[in-house]
Formats: sequence, C-alpha cells, structure tokens
Amino acid sequence: MDEDARYEAVRSRDARFDGEFFFAVETTGIYCRPSCPAVTPKRRNVRFFATAAAAQRSGFRACRRCRPDAVPGSADWNARADVVGRAMRLIGDGVVDREGVAGLAARLGYSARQVQRQLTAELGAGPVALARAQRAHTARVLLQTTGLPVTEIAFASGFASVRQFNDTMRAVYASTPSGLREAAPHGGRTARRAAVPAGAIPLRLAHRGPYRSGAVFDLLEREAVPGVEEVSGTPGRRTYRRTLRLPHGTGIAAVDERAGGPVSGSAAHPGGWLDARLHLTDPRDLTTAVQRLRRLFDLDADPYAVDERLGADERLAPLVAARPGLRSPGAADPEELAVRALVGRTAAAHLVRRYGKALDAPSGSLTHLFPEPAVLAEAEPDGILGALAAALADGAVHLDAGADRDDAQAALLALPAMDARTVAVIRTRALGDPDVAPPGLDVPDSWRPWRSYAAQHLRAAGLAP
Repeated sequence: MDEDARYEAVRSRDARFDGEFFFAVETTGIYCRPSCPAVTPKRRNVRFFATAAAAQRSGFRACRRCRPDAVPGSADWNARADVVGRAMRLIGDGVVDREGVAGLAARLGYSARQVQRQLTAELGAGPVALARAQRAHTARVLLQTTGLPVTEIAFASGFASVRQFNDTMRAVYASTPSGLREAAPHGGRTARRAAVPAGAIPLRLAHRGPYRSGAVFDLLEREAVPGVEEVSGTPGRRTYRRTLRLPHGTGIAAVDERAGGPVSGSAAHPGGWLDARLHLTDPRDLTTAVQRLRRLFDLDADPYAVDERLGADERLAPLVAARPGLRSPGAADPEELAVRALVGRTAAAHLVRRYGKALDAPSGSLTHLFPEPAVLAEAEPDGILGALAAALADGAVHLDAGADRDDAQAALLALPAMDARTVAVIRTRALGDPDVAPPGLDVPDSWRPWRSYAAQHLRAAGLAP
C-alpha cells in the first residue's frame, strides 16, 4: 500500500489493517492503529510506520483509546523467509531479551551490524527498539491484569533496571507504571480476575478478521496427548489446556473457544480475540508464552489475503465460502511437534509417561512436560526417533522461530528413513510455513503463497487425508 491508500484505510477505520501498519499524528504526538475511533486527522499531519517501535523511536506515544500495542502481529513475519521475517519471529519469541542482539545475529547467521542495518532500513527500528516496544506491552499487560509489585513487573518484562522501566513507560504511554495500573478499567479488571484461578494472568489474544475457531479446536482435540494437553467442554465452548516448557521455567496455558458460533469477527467488526489464561512459574516467560500460543492458534494470519487468493480458484471457492477464516495451526513447541508428527499420538503419550518431566504442581490431568530431545536421544537411541531426537538435541536440525525453513527441511530429509510427508507436516506446523504442498496432494502453484491453507480447506471438506 502507498501512503494515500493507507490514509484511506485510516479514514474508513479499516480494522483489516490493524497490525499491518501504524499512523501517527504530528500535532498530538500520538500513534494509533488504523481502526482508531478518534476523529480522523488531516492528511498533512499524518505519518505512517511499519511497526509500533518505529513510531516510538520517532517520539510518538501510544494512543490510550485504541491501544495500538494490542493489535495482532503482521502476517508478513510468518510468511517471509528472509532475514527480516526470521528476525521478527525471534524477537517476538524474546531472543533479544535473553541473548541480546549478538545472540539474535548468531541465530540468523549474520553480523549484529547487518541485522541492525536491515531491520532499521525496512522497519524504521532496530532489534533493541523492537524488543523495547515488546517489553513495554508486556509490562502494561502485567500492570493491568496482575497484582505483582511494580518492581517485579519491571524485571519480569525484561527491563535491566527500574529506572529504565519507568523511563520507557513514560515515553511509550505518557504515564507512570502506577498510573497505567490505575487507568485500567476497574470493573472489567475485577471481573476478569474473578474468572481465573489465583496467580493466573488473563489475556485476550487478538486476531485479524474472521476466525474459524471450531476447526482449530477440533484438530487440537484429536491430537491431544494425555498428561501434556486436554480439551474439555462442548463444541463452541471448549477450553484447550497444555503445559509449556519455557526459557525461565514452566507454564500452563488455557485458551477458550469463542462462544456464539464457529466464526468470530464480521464484516462490520472485523477481528476479535480468544480469551486465555497463563500460569507461569516465572513471569519473565510471559512474552515467549504468548507468542507461542499465537503461533499455535495462527492468530497473526491475514485471512483476507488468504481467502481472496484461494477464493478466486474454481475448485476452492465453495470451500472458502463455507469456511471463511480457516487457519493453519502451528505449534507451541516445535521440537515436540516434530516428534509427535513422526510417532503419532498414541506413541507420543507413551513417551510422555516414560520420559516426560513431571510438573512440580500438576493441574488436573496436566501432569508432565513433553520429554526433551536430549532425553529421548539417550533413552531411545535406535531407529528414526533416535536419529531425529539426536539431530534436534545437537543442533543438526533447527526448528526455532527463526530457523531457515529450507535448511531445516533438507536436514530432516537427510535423516535415515524420514519420509517427505512427515517433513511437510513439520514444515507446516513446527516452522509455521504458510506455503507447503503436502506430497501426493494436488496443490497447484496458483495457490501460492497460501498452499498450507488450501490443504486445510481440502482436509476440512474431506477431500484430502
């Protein structure tokens, strides 16, 4: 989109573009999402930015009315396989907070200077600024949804000091941390806290456009591995729960299917959210846990772009019309998904019982973490499972958020007895590739770059295995 087209999106308050770009108003010093309900500013006073971090870097503060930091992420970062797309996925996973810019660059195979230059040139902000914007959002969520002391929130959000935390919150939100906490809607905050277990963090995981939640929950229910996952409730009101292995500790996540129909979001009010709760042993893992849930539920997808391309095909048009907003689910733990794709649900449950790490505090039927690759490589050294686990454990196969998808596929296919169909599942789910054509399925190039979604439509209609 050129700037004139972006301004038209702002003028019409088009929520389809929330998260795809941001606009700032020079006369007020505020930046917003395209759907902000405030009076539309004059064109000459508007500037556009690819990211919230770029707007913050230019001195603009987040709008308190539309909360531009709470929008879905851009679908570009999942679709793109270049260094910028890979870097954005890693930053979202919290790599800069844990390993610094040097660690991010090492994972990408570039120098820190090259990464800084490419991100700044395209997005208007470097990795530190992008991570800073993410930390500020995490801090706001903790301030407004938990009773944690402000000092604890500062370090849980990834800030190096309380002073840095205070300065950032003033710069981004024009408010002190205590002021942000007081500004939270007290009625809604009290109601949400009352609806979740003590110690849990309530969240709204925003998505763009229609979301066919029923199909996602159907898949998760079919695949659920006892001890690690569970799906409870009746269709339309189900809750998915699972354990999470995180960088600083463990977590239990619960995500609700939206009630009121199979699709959330509409033409009049595009977008919506899934309600979630996170119980973390270490609040520093909040950002990482949220991003992994977003990948699992494919919440940053652009269903308008997907449905427009696939709906233009004669074969797919009726399928897309029947299931608008169908998603291509990812994985909360890519290495776990790879093992499960290889061995199947029954064998995966056996591995959990024998080698999974027991939680210190089980939660109902959730009792274990899925076994780590190193544990499986030692316990089951023979056969394809042993080969895959060893490759994941020693780094011969990388499946993290910033992995090069082609390199990962080549490394997987090089393993003895690894079949192409399993590799396609791993590439689609563990690596979140939106453009995978499963072997043996008639998926033409005209469906690019959304062949993973086309395959989901064919499966949902019973036209593919």
